[in-house]
Amino acid sequence: MAMGAPKTRKHLSADALFSLLRTGFADIADHRLGKPDIALTDALMAAFAMFSLTSPSLLAFDQERTEGNVQRVYGLQRVPCETAMRAILDPVKPKCLRPLFKAIFRALQRGKALEAMVCIEGHYL
Repeated sequence: MAMGAPKTRKHLSADALFSLLRTGFADIADHRLGKPDIALTDALMAAFAMFSLTSPSLLAFDQERTEGNVQRVYGLQRVPCETAMRAILDPVKPKCLRPLFKAIFRALQRGKALEAMVCIEGHYL
């Protein structure tokens, strides 16, 4: 019996999840006055990119940002430097991110993408 390729779940692709993140980040109110140079959405996506690329520090991410294609992969208009990212994101309250985290977590659960990470007593790794 031949085994087929796993069924592709487009709603769980990196592009789809990045789009969901970007949409959720766009719903977060910007705490800054006026028309800032770098959108809060771009700063939040850049922070996500830094963690998903497992950059060891903001400085290392800053180097990747200037050398790589972070803007294209994560759909960023402008990527903030280390200092700007801290200034933009420090005032953002973590509770603003909770609904987005829950939405993405639910999508991953429904798509059974987390089943391999269940370990002791049904808890996720």
